[in-house]
Amino acid sequence: MSRRKKVYEGKAKILYEGPEPGTYVQYFKDDATAFNAEKKDVIEGKGALNNRLSEFFMTGLSNIGVPNHFLRRLNMREQLIRQVEIIPLEVIVRNFAAGSLSKRLGIEEGTALPRPIVEFSYKDDSLGDPLVAEEHIIAFGWASQQDLDDIIALALRVNDFLSGTLYGVGIKLVDFKIEIGRIWDNDFHRLIVADEISPDSCRLWDMKTGQKLDKDVFRRDLGNLADAYTEVARRLGVLPANAQPVTKPTLIN
Repeated sequence: MSRRKKVYEGKAKILYEGPEPGTYVQYFKDDATAFNAEKKDVIEGKGALNNRLSEFFMTGLSNIGVPNHFLRRLNMREQLIRQVEIIPLEVIVRNFAAGSLSKRLGIEEGTALPRPIVEFSYKDDSLGDPLVAEEHIIAFGWASQQDLDDIIALALRVNDFLSGTLYGVGIKLVDFKIEIGRIWDNDFHRLIVADEISPDSCRLWDMKTGQKLDKDVFRRDLGNLADAYTEVARRLGVLPANAQPVTKPTLIN
């Protein structure tokens, strides 16, 4: 990897120049961060699990016609993705109250929302990714009104797919966040789902016990994060059905 040109490094992933024009290689790290990187650790096996889980979800989205940046998995930690222009927003979809929504509005965690709620935050770590309204997005030129309409439609389609897929294996999709990118064709662009979809970017609760199977395990010191992610992968068939939670997962090829 040292001979490749690094394009970008974030808290959980590294982007390298891809082997073909218009592509990147996305490398998933084992690093875990919370509270805007105030809490950090290295969780062995986390990157491999997120790579495979994101592959699973992005492939599923492609199969139902939701455009995304995933092209193919290269190895245990890397995947080939389309190069996109990332819109500087985190798109958050909430089905149940949890996290910052519960704190802001005083709603008990786990309360079912009347309908899925789509929120936006401005991607800037130095500002703590502040929540922004559609007025801010349009006024500052981050996206047009048409873009916002398309982003919300994409986010809700992703929510339908993820909710149904996870419900089928006994997991409640509490909320999740995605990023959206633009692909340009001369003066025209289309919007596609980018970044990743994994337990790093979702809140996932066991439907029977309420056990958390996402990064809240790390945020709140609730146990071993790799065990939680392994359980999600096992239920979805990314790991063998009889697999036990492990720190160093052996994944299906």
